[in-house]
Amino acid sequence: MLRTPAGGTRLRILAWLAEPDTAERGLTADDVAARLGVPRPAALTHLRLLAALGLLHPTGQDGGPRYRRDEIRLAEVTQLFEKGW
Repeated sequence: MLRTPAGGTRLRILAWLAEPDTAERGLTADDVAARLGVPRPAALTHLRLLAALGLLHPTGQDGGPRYRRDEIRLAEVTQLFEKGW
């Protein structure tokens, strides 16, 4: 899922969520759409896919969910790739 042509976008979202300010508050679909210059539905698709993979956790509902990284799951996936998965 991360190696598809849209994979660069998903990796950028994960990297952005690693920045201290962003990691603390999380991101909404509107944040991602504005930052990446994509339509909100496209941003939401990327966020939902990353959440379905367990790499992000949605929290809160007022104004839409905010997504944050799941550092434990990301570490597990990183290990899989390092082992040549």
